[in-house]
Amino acid sequence: MPVRRFAATAAATVLAAGPAVLAGAGSAHATEDHGRASAVVLRTGLDVSLLNKSVNVPLTVSLNDVQAPRSSEKTALTAKLDGVDGGQPFTVLGAEVARSSAKVSAKKAEGSVNLAHAKVHVPGLPLLSLIEIEQVSAKAVCVAGEKPVATANPLGAVTVLGKKTTVTAGGPTEVKVPGVGEVRLDLASTRTTSRTAAATALQLKVSINPLKLNVAEVEGTVTLAEATCEAPAAPASTAPVESATEVKPQGAPADEANLAETGGSSATPYVAAGAVALLAAGGGAVVLARRKRG
Repeated sequence: MPVRRFAATAAATVLAAGPAVLAGAGSAHATEDHGRASAVVLRTGLDVSLLNKSVNVPLTVSLNDVQAPRSSEKTALTAKLDGVDGGQPFTVLGAEVARSSAKVSAKKAEGSVNLAHAKVHVPGLPLLSLIEIEQVSAKAVCVAGEKPVATANPLGAVTVLGKKTTVTAGGPTEVKVPGVGEVRLDLASTRTTSRTAAATALQLKVSINPLKLNVAEVEGTVTLAEATCEAPAAPASTAPVESATEVKPQGAPADEANLAETGGSSATPYVAAGAVALLAAGGGAVVLARRKRG
């Protein structure tokens, strides 16, 4: 009995501990993915054609383009293109505030951008801004196990190619300036999935014909204030494990079970021995009585 009881208790303890060990291994693997985040103040994807249109020069630049865990606060971006203004540097963006930040932890990933009092220029228009903005912001927050959130807010006045423009969230806004070109603005674009989020404050589709500084045409896109994130993997859920309790053996040995079925108990052997003794004594008394009679 003691040996059987110990074996049953040990088996129950191993079975109860098994799920806890497996759950611990799964949780350790899930925490390896801490998510991702990025942020950028400005990104251009422009093709610049020179006057003879024999050469297309790409203008692909970015300002404060960061991946977590980083931040940047540069407020100006310059570039130069061969064949444009004698290869002299020109200002692409100048701002009073241009801050981007990307952070990640075991539970949250977050990207954010703030841009204030900014002017954007393209080749061929050194004195006329492509766009002037008072303030724009974008933010993407992804928390493990929760729905991601993306927000984008252009605040204040917007001036495009020298014209003050009212930008609405209902759809794109188009601005055309004769002899200069046209710009299409998409305002406050946000996208979310079960684990990711992205926010863009302003997206500009540009088609400019400045005919100055040896530039014939500028086409492409300009993105202002973009933030993205991907949530860390949610921790694996584990069911509570009940503490192991002593497991008592069921049933009884075969000999005890048979005795129980016939009504026997632990005193049965002694009763049987006493009966045998009485029978023996009775038999002896009968023999002596017969001898005396004889």
